[in-house]
Amino acid sequence: MSVDPAGRGPAAGRRAGAARRRPRASFVAAVAGLHALSMLVATSTLWPVYQSSAFVVLVVVTIAVGTAVAVGGAVLRASSLLVLIATVVVFLLLGVPLAVPSQTVWGVVPTVAGLVDLVGGTALGWKRLVTIGLPVGSYEALLVPAFVLVLLATVIGLSVALRSRRGELAVVAPIVVYLVGIVLGPRDAWLPLGTGLALLASCVGWSLWWRLHRRRVALAALAGGAEAVRASGHRTVAARAVAGSIVTLLVAGVVASAVVVAAPPSSPRTVARTVVDPPFDPRSLVSPLTRLRVYEQQPAVDQTLLTVRGLGAGQLLRLATLDTYDGVAYTVGSSEVSSESGSFDRIPSTVDQSGVEGRRVELSVEVGSYRGVWLPTVGRLESIEFGGDDAATRPTGLFYNDVSGAAVVDGGLDAGDTYRLDAVLPTGPDVDRLADLTPGSASVPEPVAVPDELTDALAADVRGVDGPGARLQAALSALRDDGYISHGVSDDEPPSRSGHGSERLAQLFTDPVMIGDAEQYSAAAALMAGELGFPARVVMGFAPDVGEATDGSVSVTGADVTAWIEVDTREHGWVALDPVPLDRPIPDERVLDPNRLQRPESVVQPPLREPQLRDEQAPPQSDQETPEAPPAWLAIVRLVVPIVGVVALVLGLLASPFLAIVAAKARRRRLRRRHPDPAVRIAGGWREFHDAALDHGVEIPASATRSEAAEIVGGSRPTVLARVADRATFAPAEPAAEDADRVWVAVIEMRRAFDARATRWRRVVAAVSSRSLRGYHGRKRPER
Repeated sequence: MSVDPAGRGPAAGRRAGAARRRPRASFVAAVAGLHALSMLVATSTLWPVYQSSAFVVLVVVTIAVGTAVAVGGAVLRASSLLVLIATVVVFLLLGVPLAVPSQTVWGVVPTVAGLVDLVGGTALGWKRLVTIGLPVGSYEALLVPAFVLVLLATVIGLSVALRSRRGELAVVAPIVVYLVGIVLGPRDAWLPLGTGLALLASCVGWSLWWRLHRRRVALAALAGGAEAVRASGHRTVAARAVAGSIVTLLVAGVVASAVVVAAPPSSPRTVARTVVDPPFDPRSLVSPLTRLRVYEQQPAVDQTLLTVRGLGAGQLLRLATLDTYDGVAYTVGSSEVSSESGSFDRIPSTVDQSGVEGRRVELSVEVGSYRGVWLPTVGRLESIEFGGDDAATRPTGLFYNDVSGAAVVDGGLDAGDTYRLDAVLPTGPDVDRLADLTPGSASVPEPVAVPDELTDALAADVRGVDGPGARLQAALSALRDDGYISHGVSDDEPPSRSGHGSERLAQLFTDPVMIGDAEQYSAAAALMAGELGFPARVVMGFAPDVGEATDGSVSVTGADVTAWIEVDTREHGWVALDPVPLDRPIPDERVLDPNRLQRPESVVQPPLREPQLRDEQAPPQSDQETPEAPPAWLAIVRLVVPIVGVVALVLGLLASPFLAIVAAKARRRRLRRRHPDPAVRIAGGWREFHDAALDHGVEIPASATRSEAAEIVGGSRPTVLARVADRATFAPAEPAAEDADRVWVAVIEMRRAFDARATRWRRVVAAVSSRSLRGYHGRKRPER
């Protein structure tokens, strides 16, 4: 009898017949339970995306229904087309209640609009999911991608397990779900070590169960019945396999923990939302701070821009948060520099602010003559609900940055728009405790072209002051004490240029009288705070006088526009500070103390001095004190070597079991071939051939004699080898050493013949196969 190139013998026909038979109930229950457990573990990576009870219900129900579809198809031996139709029916019946619960009647019956959202979410929900802030909960139809993923993975994976000859391959389904959850998830991983080890344990358990199941079936078929299986030592084998798997998992967990501790990630991971083009990019907008004086001019200065209800005394309305200074203007990033404040995402119905300590407020806003994309907000936004004629379309254009607390509406706001928002006002420090503040760890872009006039003035203001908080307080007090307010937009105001570039800020500190408005003072204060070590940003918004309200509402006009700064502190996070001087009469510069003048008075206004930028400072006179920069190749080596080392360590750990198998086979072959007794060497040569056949997929019963095994393999040379081995074992005469050498030459040639008939992948599988290493696991070695 011969075998085909794939190494299948008569047992292949028996397996094919068994595959066509209806599976046993115990087998179906075990496979379905293990697969459902693996799917539950795999969906853990989707939890950071949704974080809602609706997601938990979706996962449990979808896995249960998908399991029923796959089991029903396998038990009834339905065709793939019928299973596909049943899956589509489940998708349409349960998709809306589970994935679009807002579009149902009584929470169960799907509506036409819900079905449209379900079908549309299947195609478009994936991109929306990576362009919206997390978690999304059950917002709109964003649960649809999770529903489709879990349903297909359950049906396809379990169908493969129950109906395929290689049921082990079903483990690919939960692995795909796990990886998709990572791709769709946040930049910061959620319990990566725990979820990864849990998935590894479930996959190892799945593969182990299948191997033990196949061994049990083979023993029962050969020896007949469960009693024979127990007598063959199957339970001992199973216990050893389970114990070995547990030890492997423990070692993998310890090694993974050590790697994470020794080489922690230096930056957030790259996922889909980090590489996809953002739907809204504020860097293309003009800095709103440069338009501050537009609100100070007619007609905006007297117009009612907004009507706000619920605003408390001293509360500020935020328009935009700006943390990037390029020497020209404060922005939310630029084409050269990106910042956390410049990344805006769509937000679901709510934003989780449970970790923010503060007072919760509710605000109602009606838009008057205000126009712009920046949405006036307060504190940290929790939820928002739009009203007016465009209430249905406004949420689709709403984007929010939870780092800066700024929100925008793509397309801008129009007169008559209304919205109600819930927010948290973070608890800030008392005014008398500002000196105790220390810099926080927030990341903001390094400012460019800070004028030397500003740093010189800062050095004079903080001279003799100790402590970062006290130095910041001294710098802001100097600004408020020395500065005067003039918008320069009316005839009765002293001239005051707009803008906050390096040249304008240099003029602010060199003019005989420091004159400007919130635009200049906020920009200067933010740069000073940065020089003192505090991460700082500028916030533009409105500061209405709430004390004038009589019906709980306040009218916000252009005259209420202002700007302030926020500095990140270790004690309180971002703290708002007002650097703008009080509006008071500007003194005649001729009566000022001449010691405070930084340039002589002149009848003719002197030309403006070009500020010396930091990147244009003269180089040092000598290079002796400048340490020599390391060569570029050394920097590359220092970067590459740790990465290569970690990769090599991981690859070595993954390959170690397979290398151990190859090494064990090589040692076994060497011991067999070098045995001093020729008879033992000939018997060892037969065993080497027998083991090679097993590793190449030939099904040889454990109780088969040498002649029967040779007949299963097929060909004349195996038959001759079997006869020579039998004669060497049972004949009274001792075989010659030359006969043993010829046997081993033939064995090596037949092993090569196995490899020649197999594909490259099959040869690799045979090399690392452990079938021949576990051939005699019973309590008693079978007689040959």
